[in-house]
Amino acid sequence: MADPRRSEAALEAFYAALLSDDAEALYERAPCGYLSTTPDGTIVKVNGTFLTWTGWTAEELVGRKHFVDLLTGGGRIYHETHYATTLQMHGTVREVALDIVAPDGRRLPALVNSVLERTDDGEPLVVRTVVFDATDRRAYEHELLLAKQRAEDAEAKAVEVARALQRTLLPPALPTIPGLVLEAAFQPAGEGADLGGDFYDAVPVGDGEWLVVVGDVCGKGPEAAAVSALARHSLWAAAARSEGPCDLLATINTVLLQHHTDRYVTVIALGLRHQDDRWTATVCAGGHPLPLLVRDGAITAIGHYGSVVGLFEDPGYHEESHDLEAGDVLVLYTDGITEGRRDGEQFGDARLEDAVRQHVGRDAPLADAILAEAIDYQGGRSGDDAAVVTLTIDPAIY
Repeated sequence: MADPRRSEAALEAFYAALLSDDAEALYERAPCGYLSTTPDGTIVKVNGTFLTWTGWTAEELVGRKHFVDLLTGGGRIYHETHYATTLQMHGTVREVALDIVAPDGRRLPALVNSVLERTDDGEPLVVRTVVFDATDRRAYEHELLLAKQRAEDAEAKAVEVARALQRTLLPPALPTIPGLVLEAAFQPAGEGADLGGDFYDAVPVGDGEWLVVVGDVCGKGPEAAAVSALARHSLWAAAARSEGPCDLLATINTVLLQHHTDRYVTVIALGLRHQDDRWTATVCAGGHPLPLLVRDGAITAIGHYGSVVGLFEDPGYHEESHDLEAGDVLVLYTDGITEGRRDGEQFGDARLEDAVRQHVGRDAPLADAILAEAIDYQGGRSGDDAAVVTLTIDPAIY
């Protein structure tokens, strides 16, 4: 059996010999390049690792080349404007990315650290530089940059596709209705990359009769967009044969229940009838914020709250009719308007009414102005889809 003390002594002797005999070998074969230069950059010493990596010989470098001579054109500019200046001022430069040029023109990506040693009198004495091979790191950074660019391109494409699909869920333009000024404005949530469920439309249902609908599907994403499209298509299919706004909501409710979706919809349906030179509005609400009637500066919410659409077999909707006067304005909106937040506080009903009062009667489109107020309150970016539809009774018809 081997004597443990003899083995330990042999190991100590081995390490002692290694440290004494290989001090120079450690310098020459270190896993990094070493260079020593005079303060003006003339190379006075270089280790074997640096020579192996670059292909230079000691005879070609020592006393013949300056460190800056081994850099690319851009590296030389950086050396003169930043590297050398920082070294003189602070005595050290750390982790500077440079390319070392080999005799055959090949480039070695490198990370460079340098320290400036001074005499006791503070005069520059020698610059000691460590060079690390950054080939793998540079390749990784390049791949990371490419991956980032691909991700950004994919995100931009997703936003473009989402916005294109979102536009298909909204009418390209609202119809022109004699005697009414009908306007709409819409803002998708965030950057518009997520498909939302807000929708609106205006559908003719007879001579002088129209249905105006504003809705909001719970949630976001493709399923919400699909339910939004289903509700809007059901609106067009059922509008002509419906007996009024509540009958229309009941039909949409049945359609959604038959499709067994977990999504429900809040909808406000507004029936408009023009008869004997007067307009009548009939309101039916399915879990949706009630429309605002603006008359002579006073603002009143009209209609009765009813159950959301697509959740219950017998939702129980209720209609309420109002005769409209010249200059009356109706404002329909989704909860992305009132529930938009800043510092945790909602835009709310009071700010909405203030925005309506401020912009009614002005030349600028009313729906756009109301939406802009709500989005500005949130810092220019909506946390949820937001839609506004406004109807103004043209005074010229009375």
